Amino acid sequence: MAMKSGLSYLVMVMVQLAYGLSNILVKIALARGLNLLVFTIYRHLIATVLLGPFAYVLERKQLPLLSFKVLAEIFILSSFGTTVHLNVYYTGLAYTSPTVAGAMSNVIPGMTFLIAVILGMETVKLKTAGGRAKLLGMLACISGSLLFTFWKGGFMLPSFFERPIINIYVTGNHQGVPRHHQESWIKGSVLILLSDIAFSAWLIFQAVLYKALPARLSLTTLICFFASFQSSVLALFFARDPGMWKLDWNMQLLTILYCGVVISAFIYYLQTWCISHRGPVFAAMFSPLLLVIVSIFSAIAFKEQLHLGSLVGAVIIVMGLYAVLWGKTKEGVADSPLEKLQTIIHSDDCNCGEMNSTTPSEKKMELP
Repeated sequence: MAMKSGLSYLVMVMVQLAYGLSNILVKIALARGLNLLVFTIYRHLIATVLLGPFAYVLERKQLPLLSFKVLAEIFILSSFGTTVHLNVYYTGLAYTSPTVAGAMSNVIPGMTFLIAVILGMETVKLKTAGGRAKLLGMLACISGSLLFTFWKGGFMLPSFFERPIINIYVTGNHQGVPRHHQESWIKGSVLILLSDIAFSAWLIFQAVLYKALPARLSLTTLICFFASFQSSVLALFFARDPGMWKLDWNMQLLTILYCGVVISAFIYYLQTWCISHRGPVFAAMFSPLLLVIVSIFSAIAFKEQLHLGSLVGAVIIVMGLYAVLWGKTKEGVADSPLEKLQTIIHSDDCNCGEMNSTTPSEKKMELP
């Protein structure tokens, strides 16, 4: 159990590292003309083709009968976590910078924690040290992200190079220093905020759906399949130009391959594994690491200068992250959230007056 607990920490750090690199690659690819819908369709088709055979071979015996209700729930889950989240997120990323996108993602732990508390998946016991640590840590993460975003405080560190290594910005000077208009920055920030709310809902619903479909590879494969289908429908209206679908050996193709193989196939599966063992709030609490990872890379590659507010905010975010994780460990609630949610779901079903012939013990084994 201790080994599995330690592995979940390592897995979530790997997830944030992978997400950080994808943010950089997608920013570059979008700036060079990659269509957002085409990108979303290709990456999830790649993941579906890669995961499909493994899901069939490894999980065909444990895969329950997929009812229309379960497929509809997976369809809705895909719309939150991929179609809505990715398309809105990367649209916002095009208006801002990877660093701003990483800073805005720090609302994910707060939103996920709030939804989990409402659904009874998480509890806040203020009389215990663990409960107070979770609450203070959550407030620290939110405060740190606000400091990072809105308080500049003067340049703390000089640029590593005279010119950016990778110039992806439309600028008004020969230096290629990032420069965003205030209107575009606000528009991009609002879009990223909306996408992060959808991502929080995705984390929660994924934990619920895992009870109905306890086959992680199959669940990830179906999520990717429905994501490609949903974006394909949108592409019929917004990506009709055949030239958008042509791929060459360039940064756009590299970005599609990386996000399809690493993110949609491998990272989605790791995230599903971690949520099934530790709950959605645990997975969400690692989102602040994305801010630190992207900030360091952007300062090196894009010549985005780190401000005093960035440094202070990043430190507070990391401190808040560890406070929440310590609080969860102190309370010892590794697996109980899903069980509590299952109880709530079955309780609601009973209140709705659903009649069946199963016994109470069999009722617990039914799909939610």
